[in-house]
Order: sequence, then structure tokens, then C-alpha cells
Amino acid sequence: MVALVPAEAPGDERGAFLNFIEEQRAALRRALHGLTEEQAAGRPSASELSLSGLLKHVAEVELNWLRLAQRRPNERQRTQDTWGDGFRLVGDETVPEIVAFWAGVAKETEDFVRTAPSLDETFPLPKAPWFPEDGRVSIRWMLLHLVQETGRHAGHADIIRESLDGRTSFELIAAEREERGA
Repeated sequence: MVALVPAEAPGDERGAFLNFIEEQRAALRRALHGLTEEQAAGRPSASELSLSGLLKHVAEVELNWLRLAQRRPNERQRTQDTWGDGFRLVGDETVPEIVAFWAGVAKETEDFVRTAPSLDETFPLPKAPWFPEDGRVSIRWMLLHLVQETGRHAGHADIIRESLDGRTSFELIAAEREERGA
């Protein structure tokens, strides 16, 4: 598990954003607590979503936003042919592998945000009907979007987990704390 970003100092907007994003990441990761690979891949509803698929999707989406902001190519860019693979583990991918990948992305996101000259700096987006019409967003906008995107999928994960075995996020928080001896 990735440790929470240290509490922000008063007025530390960057720290606040990073903390909110990390809280949502932790909620999504926590939904997989104690599950086998098979359970994590389970789809207990009419939806195609699984916990391991959500984990992978959100990690790859964060990487995509980071690469857009950095104006670098995304080494895990999905095509129309591979889009569905972003929502499920394929080949020999495992939950611990995706958690480790996401931890690296999270660290890279934090480093980028902490060193950006200004959160007002903008970057271009590819044309898409779901992006702002002017095709540019600020780093601040991206951070707000990451809170929204990760939080939305953390909520999906809560529902999927509860559908799998009845365990709620509160029970999973308690189980994690107990395992840490806290």
C-alpha cells in the first residue's frame, strides 16, 4: 500500500489535492483487501466491472492524465482494439502488480505536482466530446478531475465489494487497522 501523502501545511493547495486523490486511491485499493485474484476479477452484477479491472483502469487513467500534463507519450496508451483490456487483467497481470504500477504512477504524479511552476499552467487535450471545447485544461483542473474520477470508481468498488461478500468500507478500514496493529 502507498502511504498517505503527509498532511498539507495550511494553504498548501498542492498537498490538499494530493491528499484527496490519495484518500480515493486508498478507498479503491481497500476494496480489494483480503480477496483472491479470482474474487477480485468477479463481476457480481450486470456490469462488466470487476475490482481488479477498476484498479487497472484508474491507474492507467491517472497515468494518461499525467502524460498529457507532462506533454509526453503514454507508454500504456489504449487503442480502440485494446480499450477493453484497460478494464480487466490480461495475460499474467496480477492485483499486486497493478497496485505496484499504480504506486509508481502516484509517486510520479506527486513529484510532477510538487515541482510544477504553477497549477494554473495549462496543457492541450486531444479532441473528444467529453473534454472542454477550448481543448486546454490547467494542472489544477486535472487534479480536481483525478479526485472526481478516482472517487467515482472508488464508489463503484464499494458496491462491487459489498456484492461479493457483504463487507463494507467501514469493515475493511477496521480490518486494515487491525492488521497494522493500530
